[in-house]
Amino acid sequence: MANKDLRQLDTPHTHLISAFLAMESPDCLLSLARVCGGGSVTESVQRFIWDQCIGKAVSEQNGNFYRPYLKRFLKKLIVEVESTGAYVLDEFYEQYATFMISVKDDDMAKGLSRILKWVSFLFPDDCSKSGKLVIPLQCSLNLLEGDTGCSIWPSSLFLSEFILSFPEKFSGKSCFEVGSGVGLVGICLAHVRASKVTLSDGDLSTLANMKLNLDLNQSCLKSGLLEPTREVQCKYLPWESASECELHDIMPDLLLAADVIYDPLCIPHLIRVLSIILRQRKAHSHAPDENFEHLEENIAVAEQAGLSVADLSEEIQVLDLLPYLQSYQRSNVKLFCVSCSS
Repeated sequence: MANKDLRQLDTPHTHLISAFLAMESPDCLLSLARVCGGGSVTESVQRFIWDQCIGKAVSEQNGNFYRPYLKRFLKKLIVEVESTGAYVLDEFYEQYATFMISVKDDDMAKGLSRILKWVSFLFPDDCSKSGKLVIPLQCSLNLLEGDTGCSIWPSSLFLSEFILSFPEKFSGKSCFEVGSGVGLVGICLAHVRASKVTLSDGDLSTLANMKLNLDLNQSCLKSGLLEPTREVQCKYLPWESASECELHDIMPDLLLAADVIYDPLCIPHLIRVLSIILRQRKAHSHAPDENFEHLEENIAVAEQAGLSVADLSEEIQVLDLLPYLQSYQRSNVKLFCVSCSS
């Protein structure tokens, strides 16, 4: 979905477009729209929303944008403007009437389980890489049916920010990620010129979705300096059945993981896989973790397996590259460095 270059916009309008492309909640979009209008959704802000967001999404014929989301946003937007007694663009009324006829709220139940979101990393002006990096990702709408690997999770956003904040830590390094999900971290690794990137997951549908996202981001992958013959690779790796022989050849410079555990029963299997890989190379694993409920127990299990765990959350200052994502709470994420202690 092509939009006006974000670098030509002021910060509030940049945040509004970025939040729209990431499909933040309608309430979030309205909050950002008020900022653009100095406290209210003015007619000029409405025109901007139509020209750069809703109207552009509707005009596309490839079905990339999830129309029930547009319908919900339009409804909230119209109610918001009407409540202040201000003028509402005719285009909003006309498009909402069209959606009322053509878009049903139960579209997802009829088989649509994946949607396309765009994650925009916005670099500050004083950064050596000022500008933006926009990554399209096919994601799941169906979390309740176990499609967790095809969703964008907070820790993967944080790990991606970490990679883009400190590209020198990853440039020229071979990197292996466990539980790669939608592939966001791997795309960022390629962008900062990692010498080799291998993504893995133990769920076949997640792996298929990951490969689709890599295809969607070919231009982004080529913007890094990965050698043409060394593409980002995907590997099927179920932790519970992975043999030591199968893991023998995995010796990356860096091992990464983010938001890979929600079932405590999987922890011993993950620790075993990490322990085998780290013992082979004594690499480090930068592993953001958002699940604090059993944190001390998990660290104890890792230490029993000969791994040392250091909390780097307070030491490393990661750039805030996703300031428009109100649904993403960085304070809920921790950054750990896991290494082989023996």
